[in-house]
Amino acid sequence: YHAQPSQGTEQEKMDYAINNKRRVIRLVLQWAALYGDLLQEDEAAMAFLEEFYVSVSDDTRMIAALKEQLPELEKIVKQISEEPKAPQKKHKVLLQLFNTSDDRAQKRQPIRGSDEVLFKVYCIDQTYTTIRVPVSSSVKEVISAVADKLGSGEGLIIVKMSSGG
Repeated sequence: YHAQPSQGTEQEKMDYAINNKRRVIRLVLQWAALYGDLLQEDEAAMAFLEEFYVSVSDDTRMIAALKEQLPELEKIVKQISEEPKAPQKKHKVLLQLFNTSDDRAQKRQPIRGSDEVLFKVYCIDQTYTTIRVPVSSSVKEVISAVADKLGSGEGLIIVKMSSGG
């Protein structure tokens, strides 16, 4: 966030620093907008956002060009920190779907977006492979992971199969 070039005039160094700061702020805003509901479950992410907001606030006192992004950053930080947590029941249902352990003594935790799931991917030739992807992966990301593992993405589709017995 505070990177500066080692060469150039003072004005060039300042312009470089301001542009980097703007890009980082924009990146953090997009990240928080996309993953806000998952970020509120992560104490480290919330601490980072709050610390980042304080840092940007301090910088706006010296760098007026950053002031235009501060209200949007403040809005997102407040929105994420004030959103109510999802009900635990919802997480417990998801946990039962993904829990493969028979250990009843294991403490049950809500599933977070950073947790990973193991998928068995069955092929037409009656073989299968396994992949591990984050719970929050999109269909495109899952297909991409399968394509990487199989060495080809040709003709891949996702099909969900379930059975009552």
